[in-house]
Amino acid sequence: MENFFGILKAEPLYIQDLDSLEHFKAELIDYLVYYSNHRIKAKLKGLTPAQHRYQTLKAA
Repeated sequence: MENFFGILKAEPLYIQDLDSLEHFKAELIDYLVYYSNHRIKAKLKGLTPAQHRYQTLKAA
């Protein structure tokens, strides 16, 4: 979890000028979708977290 917040601080979401709490929430949700479903990770053998989770559950 610490790794996620470290990456979040380095990504554009953290440095954007967000004009309201609602704008922040919308951007955060978009980022969470990206992080889980589109961002590949070398530690997960080039899979996204969602793909890795699916493969793990399928194998069980």
